[in-house]
Amino acid sequence: MKGVFLDTETNGLNWTKHTILEIAFRILELSSGEELAQYSSFIHIEEGAWKKSSPASLKFTGIQWEEVKDAPQKETVKKEIIKIFKTHKIKRGEAVFICQNPTFDRIFFSHLIETELQERYCIPYNWLDLASMFWAKQVASKTPLHLIELSKDKIAKLYNIPPEAMPHKALNGVDHLIACYEKVVGFPS
Repeated sequence: MKGVFLDTETNGLNWTKHTILEIAFRILELSSGEELAQYSSFIHIEEGAWKKSSPASLKFTGIQWEEVKDAPQKETVKKEIIKIFKTHKIKRGEAVFICQNPTFDRIFFSHLIETELQERYCIPYNWLDLASMFWAKQVASKTPLHLIELSKDKIAKLYNIPPEAMPHKALNGVDHLIACYEKVVGFPS
């Protein structure tokens, strides 16, 4: 089974108004932790859409207009991702997505690769989240529920992993996610 550890950065939190600015992922063999592929790209945004950006989101990501105005078009990024997924057989039953916030990442991923196209290529629809994995482990260890904190940085702190670097960049988010996943779940072999 393969894991697509994925992170996106956007110009805001409202999926009806904002757009994806950056995407990154690493594909790992979940039994061993072996990296099979990685991808990272900024994504072009039109100036009108950029002007709708949330200042708080841009401060969080640190993404500047110069990084996205001439970045690859969505269509180019989509084709590159689909090619990587085909090469590494990222499809249902053989792979899952793993994110910190899959609800957020999946909806913006769907802006990039439409649901119909995901269906055509059998792209996995299982989007797993680190927080739920951590929650289950803590509940099993009888940690009082009111003491369980679910932010990735709080999880990292518990395992002596430094917080994710600020401002947030998608590939840094992926690498931090993998470090946390390795401590929470691990790679069996």
